[in-house]
This record gives sequence, structure tokens and C-alpha cells, in this order.
Amino acid sequence: MILSAGCNLNADSQVIPTFDRPIVQFIAPENNTRVVEGFDLTLDLYAQDSIGVARIELRLNGQTFRDLDYPNYQSGQQFRAQTNWIAQGIGFHSFSAIAYRVDGTQSDEVFISIEVVAP
Repeated sequence: MILSAGCNLNADSQVIPTFDRPIVQFIAPENNTRVVEGFDLTLDLYAQDSIGVARIELRLNGQTFRDLDYPNYQSGQQFRAQTNWIAQGIGFHSFSAIAYRVDGTQSDEVFISIEVVAP
């Protein structure tokens, strides 16, 4: 018995995986910003991805605060979103953000800290 084995894959057809993922950043406020309790703080976020960003999940102290969706349930390579938070609770608060593609691929989580002080 003669056995012959071979490979018919062409070296040019090799699939190379990509490891790029969405990225997200806080435009404002700056990390370690101090605000007076009751202040209306604007959070400005920017996300980008070569495939497209569908939404940004914004968390406050580890809990979902807002889901910021790309308009009309679409996605775009660049997405800038703003939302507000009325500063409450004396002390430090952690905001974090994660950007998502339509397929659920997510960015690394990014963080900023806000200190709320008494009026």
C-alpha cells in the first residue's frame, strides 16, 4: 500500500488575522478634575475603528451610566458623543468607557477620575 499526502494550499492565500480593535478616549474632562457638588459636568468621548463603532458604554463607579449609540442604529469609523452628569456624592468617582463594534468586539476600557467637593 502506498500512501501519498499533500497540501494544496497556496502560500499566497494564507489568512493573516488582524488584532485591531476599537479605541475610545475621553476628550473632556481631564483626569483628576475637581468639581463642586451639583455642577453640570459634560463628558466628551471619541471612539474610532476601521470597521466602525456602533456604541460607547459609559460607566460610573463600575456600573453602566449611559449607552451612547451611533445615530440611526448605524456605525461609523469615527464617533464623538457627549453626555452630562450632575456631580453628586462628595469624594472620588471613576468614569470608564468601552467602544463596541456592531459584532460586539470591544475596545480596552479607559478610565478617568473625578473628585466632587462640597460647595
